[in-house]
Amino acid sequence: MKLDVDALRYLSKDDFRVLTAVEMGMKNHEIVPAELVERIAGLKHGGTYKVLRNLLKHKLVHHDSSKYDGYRLTYLGYDFLAIKALVNRGVFSSIGRQIGVGKESDIFEVATEDGTILAMKLHRLGRVSFRAVKSKRDYLLHRRSYNWLYLSRLAALKEFAFMKALGEHEFPVPRAVDCNRHCVVMSLVQGYPLVQVKQLQNPDEVFERIIGLIVRLAEHGLFIVILMNLISWYLC
Repeated sequence: MKLDVDALRYLSKDDFRVLTAVEMGMKNHEIVPAELVERIAGLKHGGTYKVLRNLLKHKLVHHDSSKYDGYRLTYLGYDFLAIKALVNRGVFSSIGRQIGVGKESDIFEVATEDGTILAMKLHRLGRVSFRAVKSKRDYLLHRRSYNWLYLSRLAALKEFAFMKALGEHEFPVPRAVDCNRHCVVMSLVQGYPLVQVKQLQNPDEVFERIIGLIVRLAEHGLFIVILMNLISWYLC
């Protein structure tokens, strides 16, 4: 889903109040009953339903009446809640171009008040259906029910925590700036995706540096799949 931040500036406090009410209701409901949204939002004179129509127009919530009249957040609605929180905290003040897209995330440039450019990563688990998400990731623990927004939030929290820990031990990772919901803000690192690199001027030096990093990670109790791939490649 395209991130249209233009609509963000036109949303009112009541809009965000109802968005937050839907988010709170989703802790215990896959589809939040309209009556519960109204009760949590606490708007007077039926204002919640008017706001819900506006949120539907901007595709920030999804309406489902298959079993009962209810709503759930879309990823765009979740984006707006996270971005609003980070802007209110002064983490950044504007959003620029999209610089990356993947199966599980979108990455954008953002700018602070003083013009510093950072990277904002929005986790989007569930974009591509993968059956093994429960077995390959430990996000769920022993939960029987879940939604993709919840899993994306856990993925962001884990990434932020690992990035911060690695940075504190002087590993070459982006600087972890802040995190809210499924959104991680980090320093912007200039470079090229490895798939775009066709030739290296100093491959031996790069290889030794990679092996050195793998050894350091292992010394800190971290084991990564690339180690097995490198060993297999070497033995071949």
